[in-house]
Amino acid sequence: MNKITLGQSTLEIVPIVFGGNVFGWTLDEQQSFEILDAYVDKGFDAIDTSNQYSHWVPGNTGGESETIIGKWLKKSGKRDQVVLMTKVGGRFAENPTPNTSKAHILKQVDLSLKRLQTDYIDLYQTHYDDEVTPVEETLEAYDELVKAGKIRWIGASNISPERLLRSLEVSRQYNYPIYQTLQPEYNLYSRAKYETEYEQIAQDHQLGVLTYYSIASGFLTGKYRSEDDFNQSARSEGVKKQYWNERGQRIVSALGEIADTYKTSATAVALAWLVARPSVAAPIVSATKIAHLDPFVSALQLQLSTEALDKLNMASQYI
Repeated sequence: MNKITLGQSTLEIVPIVFGGNVFGWTLDEQQSFEILDAYVDKGFDAIDTSNQYSHWVPGNTGGESETIIGKWLKKSGKRDQVVLMTKVGGRFAENPTPNTSKAHILKQVDLSLKRLQTDYIDLYQTHYDDEVTPVEETLEAYDELVKAGKIRWIGASNISPERLLRSLEVSRQYNYPIYQTLQPEYNLYSRAKYETEYEQIAQDHQLGVLTYYSIASGFLTGKYRSEDDFNQSARSEGVKKQYWNERGQRIVSALGEIADTYKTSATAVALAWLVARPSVAAPIVSATKIAHLDPFVSALQLQLSTEALDKLNMASQYI
């Protein structure tokens, strides 16, 4: 499969990233190993996680996802076959509020490296900006880590446009590592915030955009087509509350029609729409069954027509 370069870094990936939030949550260790093996066997090569995953599960404290990935890397011997991405700064049991201080980052990177059983992290990302620590301090920490060989490149996720721009400016001013990627929430339903606040920044500064919630917590997979489809679980009720309105129904309808036309899945179409967006490098998406990986492949093979893209854009209009 063809690869893309993330920002102005040397990192090249097949443009679908596996979201590691499911490891230690909806997938146990053995299931995680199996799906990671299948993912790499299909030709994919990028895994995204965080030091806070999956702290929300009763009994977990954070770091469970990294631990599972690390065990898989050791068992499989596939470290050199994957671009490994993790994040720092978010909440977990011992860190109840976002923290991007230098001391915190320097401590957490060593814990992540130990759990991941690797000497280096390909892309180390600011997960949540605490909005208090001077960006100079955060970037100075990253500078030390790059020079120490512990991380190769840096990215940002939940950060305000103002703090992102300031960070880019400071990196250039002090010759610190510069954010190469941006990880925003972005999908066919959740378009407005990214498109109005971040997209121009990403394009102006050549940031590789890695989208999270790429299929809107499963809403865009095609399994929700009527009211009755939301009676499956408590999580389905949450999806209904957030997405099942007139606009959401238009999007689901358009996805279904295009999926039928191309004889593929709604998931593949939703991901293909993201891949086709000029400012997007790659969607991040999770899977809990090996069969769920098939739409990843289909999405990259799918060449949506201008008519199909226009239909999706019109259905998901937010103004």
